[in-house]
Amino acid sequence: MSASAVHAYGEPLELPLVVGVDGSEPSLRAVGWAADEAALRGAALRLVYASLWERYEGASMATDLGKPSEEVMAEDIVRTAERRARHRQPGVKVTTDVLPEEPEYGLVRESRSALAMVLGCRGRSGVTAALLGSVSVAVAGHAHCPVIVLRGSHDNQARAGTHGRIVLGVGEKPAGSAAARFAIEEAMLRRVPLEAVRAWRRPLHEPTAHPLMVGGPAHLEEAQAAELVEGALRDAPAELEVQRRTVEGYARDALIAVSRESDLLVVGARRRQGPFGLQLGRVAHGVLHHAACPVAVVPEPE
Repeated sequence: MSASAVHAYGEPLELPLVVGVDGSEPSLRAVGWAADEAALRGAALRLVYASLWERYEGASMATDLGKPSEEVMAEDIVRTAERRARHRQPGVKVTTDVLPEEPEYGLVRESRSALAMVLGCRGRSGVTAALLGSVSVAVAGHAHCPVIVLRGSHDNQARAGTHGRIVLGVGEKPAGSAAARFAIEEAMLRRVPLEAVRAWRRPLHEPTAHPLMVGGPAHLEEAQAAELVEGALRDAPAELEVQRRTVEGYARDALIAVSRESDLLVVGARRRQGPFGLQLGRVAHGVLHHAACPVAVVPEPE
């Protein structure tokens, strides 16, 4: 892909891939994953640490540098992340920044000028994981670019990966969707198949009295799901291997199940306005918390 190419949102590739770092090992693994992704896309990598270290101005000062200890720690965090990125992909341009503000606000602002944003995840249980998850969910719910959360036992690479497959969760309006374009682009970059998955459910009051009616409504629901899958793959290049799957059941459960055999799960996000501002839908929220592979949440224009 040339440097003048345009990605799924019509933005030039000069936009960097942004990684939110916090000094934890999961965030450093995210740096390695993002470095691979940046190399695939021919993009620069921007490593950002956001924290309100200014609140510690009155605390103990770093003796040698004359700076607040929290500021020294922040600088060390981004330097360590930068070393990890340069070691992983020496050819990728890397920049760093420390933002003295809450991560949710700083990262959402960064998303305005990002190709995509990558965040690590500390684990599946415990208070620490829940707190980190709140940042991931908040950013995914408000970001202006795709947000990739590295859930599960991913293999720390954004190349062919362990399973060699990208999965797209097909939404209600798949034709020309930003999520479909992003998933197609990822599969093409990695040279792996793309599988489009759509869940469907039987009507609650499916008629069963007449033998000729049995299965009719359910067949209709499944046929509609198959149509949506075809619509999502409409713009897939002929050289891309595509697979189609319709699953009876809840969308969240179907995508969590298929994530166990995927390198990346892509879902669209049509945010809804709630009492606390923009919120993710149930499916995106569910897979962010429970998927077994990295999840890309792609904002869909209204």
